[in-house]
Amino acid sequence: MITFSEFQLDNGLRVIVHEDPTVQIAVMNILYDVGSRDERPDKTGFAHLFEHLMFGGSANIPNYDEPLQRVGGENNAFTNTDITNYYLTLPASNIETGFWLESDRMNGLSFDPKVLEVQRKVVIEEFKQRYLNQPYGDVWLKLRPLAYRVHPYLWATIGKEVSHIENATMDDVREFFFRHYVPDNAVLVVAGNVTVEQVKTLSEKWFGPIRPGKQPRNLPQEPKQTQKQFLDVHASVPASALYKAYHMPGRFDNDYYTTDLLSDVLSRGQSSRLYQTLVKEKEIFTSISSFVMGTVDPGLFVISGRVKDGISLKQAEEEVNAIVDDILVKGVDEDELEKVKNQTESTLEFGEVEVMNRAMNLAFAKLSGDANLVNEEAKLINAVTTADVQRVAKNILREENSSVMYYHAEKK
Repeated sequence: MITFSEFQLDNGLRVIVHEDPTVQIAVMNILYDVGSRDERPDKTGFAHLFEHLMFGGSANIPNYDEPLQRVGGENNAFTNTDITNYYLTLPASNIETGFWLESDRMNGLSFDPKVLEVQRKVVIEEFKQRYLNQPYGDVWLKLRPLAYRVHPYLWATIGKEVSHIENATMDDVREFFFRHYVPDNAVLVVAGNVTVEQVKTLSEKWFGPIRPGKQPRNLPQEPKQTQKQFLDVHASVPASALYKAYHMPGRFDNDYYTTDLLSDVLSRGQSSRLYQTLVKEKEIFTSISSFVMGTVDPGLFVISGRVKDGISLKQAEEEVNAIVDDILVKGVDEDELEKVKNQTESTLEFGEVEVMNRAMNLAFAKLSGDANLVNEEAKLINAVTTADVQRVAKNILREENSSVMYYHAEKK
């Protein structure tokens, strides 16, 4: 159970406070409700670029890291399809330094052309190293546009192509910043050895004067898929691989937890159905997994694995289909479901040990409209029945709802 208080500033900034007097630190987590889904199709990769630019100096602070390190703090950030999240840890007695730093860069970046050029090069190099020059690195660059037609999930967080970052102008940067980096598009969580009154005072002092400016979000809705999609890829990789993606509900949908448990039944642990049958018994795959993307908008349920030499990808897919069909026809048994429920609950409890994790979980839960979702998850998981799992499986794991990529290893 994560206890918390929350309030909202006049400019729309949502603030959540989690008091924990047992620690000597304070953490700040500021989540901006902007990810790669908020980019234009001809200007992708900007959300990720901004994660880098936000450390390049603000209007009054030329070096973000230096003053934070001087008071014993550390920080990091990440971007995905839905959010950009910044977080820092520092001694509780120095918490105001965090407010000063975060508010100043929300209030305005330096927009230094030199910073843009430096970070542009960093992002381009990351694109090339992780996505273009690494075995299997381009999987999501190919699988996303296979599965999606109109929703911006059809491109990866890194972007569609390197040229979009290469051609980014300072005007592009300014427009993106003032559209998305505003207080009414953010959730601030302060946790650790702090008090609600202290955080209220500091929030009003440092964030209160910043003007709101949230723009309405109007994303295209992905149409229902009615026909199986297929793509053949050949590349110089160690082993051929199968990727099979099905459309599924979004993160805050009532069936999300059921779908997540279904993926665990299929592949969590060596006793799971896919691993036990296709890796250990039949030796079709050398590794295999299933997972849910967990995106805010309707996402993907993915089964992927690397195939043993001598096994065709067509045969591998047929073997996967046989296991899926067994669940569609017979469902799952109570013991099987109870096992993955217990595993999921353990993961939730372990995730609440660190103060920073609690802060992040509160911030993300707030996107649902109710931060207390963070305390309801265990109950929602326990409420899932075997009938729910079979119903969701029949709705999602349909061939016409799938996008399949055969990733063939070319023989040198």
